[in-house]
Amino acid sequence: MRITRESAPEELTWNLKDLYADQAAWEAALAEIEGLLPALEAYRGKLTEGACTVAECLQAQETLQVKLVRVSTYARLQQAQDGTNPEYQANAARAGDLISAVNARLAFIRSELLHMPDGLLERYLEEEPALGVYRKSLQDLLRTKPYALSPDTEAALAALGEVLGSPYTVYQRSKLSDMTFAPVKDGAGAEKPVSFALFEADYEESPDPVLRRAAFESFTRTLTTYRHTIAAAYATEVKKQTVLSRLRGYPSVTHMLLEPQEVERRLYDNVIDTIRVELAPAMRRFAKLKERVLGLNRIRFSDLKAPLDPSFSPPVTIEEAGRLVKEALAVMGTEYSDIIHAALTERWVDYADNIGKSTGAFCSSPYGAHSYVMLTWTNTMRSAFFLAHELGHAAHFMLAAQSQRYVNFKSSMFFIEAPSTLNELLLARHIVRQSEDPRLKRWVLLQLMNTYCHNFVTHLLEADMQRRVYEVAELGTPLTAAKLTALKEAVLREFWGDAVEQDPGAGLTWMRQPHYYMGLYPYTYAAGLTVSTQVAATIEAEGRPAVDRWLRVLKAGGTHSPLELARLAGVDMSNPAPIRAAVGYVSSIVDELERMF
Repeated sequence: MRITRESAPEELTWNLKDLYADQAAWEAALAEIEGLLPALEAYRGKLTEGACTVAECLQAQETLQVKLVRVSTYARLQQAQDGTNPEYQANAARAGDLISAVNARLAFIRSELLHMPDGLLERYLEEEPALGVYRKSLQDLLRTKPYALSPDTEAALAALGEVLGSPYTVYQRSKLSDMTFAPVKDGAGAEKPVSFALFEADYEESPDPVLRRAAFESFTRTLTTYRHTIAAAYATEVKKQTVLSRLRGYPSVTHMLLEPQEVERRLYDNVIDTIRVELAPAMRRFAKLKERVLGLNRIRFSDLKAPLDPSFSPPVTIEEAGRLVKEALAVMGTEYSDIIHAALTERWVDYADNIGKSTGAFCSSPYGAHSYVMLTWTNTMRSAFFLAHELGHAAHFMLAAQSQRYVNFKSSMFFIEAPSTLNELLLARHIVRQSEDPRLKRWVLLQLMNTYCHNFVTHLLEADMQRRVYEVAELGTPLTAAKLTALKEAVLREFWGDAVEQDPGAGLTWMRQPHYYMGLYPYTYAAGLTVSTQVAATIEAEGRPAVDRWLRVLKAGGTHSPLELARLAGVDMSNPAPIRAAVGYVSSIVDELERMF
């Protein structure tokens, strides 16, 4: 039986009291934010009075936003740790309502800045030194001027923020609070409970083919039951984005969603198309290698994450993994390592597996507080790699927040997965360096393949699916459960070809991922890993100079575009060459594994 949140050992949970001591303190913070709004609203209609007025308004808005992020993060993390808790659900709703109210009441700031006479805001930037910190954000805002709607319309859309975010809420509630899965039996006949977290973090990677395939069948049976509900939620999300892109006059919904990432459509397509086409042959060879080594008559989709060397997979405790991660990241220097140490010793990380807990892993970094990491610990080295990954986000956001004001501390989504995946690569290299055991080195190559499979296959195929969904939606094709499943089946079939047999239910994979509700997020995993692959090699070759460049990039936060950040780290993402180099590296790992096995 899975435990309730209340039964989870404290040392396996994060400490949200570092944000607010209790519910009363959080309530007081909500009231404080509401109390700040009238002073900000006093700037309505006055932003053309002078540069000093604009600076004062933006400073007051930034102060409020920092407080708002903190209260909303607290509610979001509560719900992530237990989505079945009615109090946490209510807190999440209240935080969402407050965000919508704040955005609606302050929408005039964005509108007035966008509707200033041409050249006036640029002149203000030259006249007022206090506006210097807002230069990039204001220049980014001016880029959206052709797509701005009337002030009243923008205010109405902001007020509907909670409503417009409801597709994701419905998806998460269905997934975490309502879905139940039938227990299954493993190869020894023992009964095993099934949950989203257990399937994705454990059973999917089980060396026991009976358990692995039975868990997949149980999992997909429940997904089938909910397919129409989740399809309706996803279709609504897509319709929302499609309608907004047309209202604003963007060429397509893809152009609208790429705009805040500061990424051109050409680069987005380069990442997806280059990896999808050029990596497929190597991944098909890898699948066939698993089929042969594992003695399978035919490798299925449900077998793709089966371990190639299951007898060499010693359990890894949280303490052992933490020590290994710290050793691997020591190359990054004291400042970076101190953040990692604090995360591992001061309850920044939630490891527990309890009913209602969010699936997968993530890092949340409210400005002015420390980061929080969520994952489900499975006593495997794969969990250690997930931990290293999320700590990469934590260190990135902490360093950026220490060096930048709130308005500039978050980098583009395009770049966001580079610091996290770099940590995985550094961990792999560290394990190889400290051992002479050839079997261990082979095992580390398999862990690296897990990293590349996760980012260059799982998430990349999500991106391919997402691109197709928006294309058919813009043609007016209804997004039913059957249509979404057919699209996903086509994505899988084209990538894996005849090398992998598609289990019944493989096409329901579109129901598993929350990333479809987060804009064009899936492809950024592949973009980030492309950057980190080259940076890891540079650190290996140059040592401290490369580390120092990387730390400067992390501390830069959002003060540069993602392509500029990559260039500062020594990677030119404006052409497919780094992508092809990363694909070539993955192919070389497959070559090596074929020789080793």
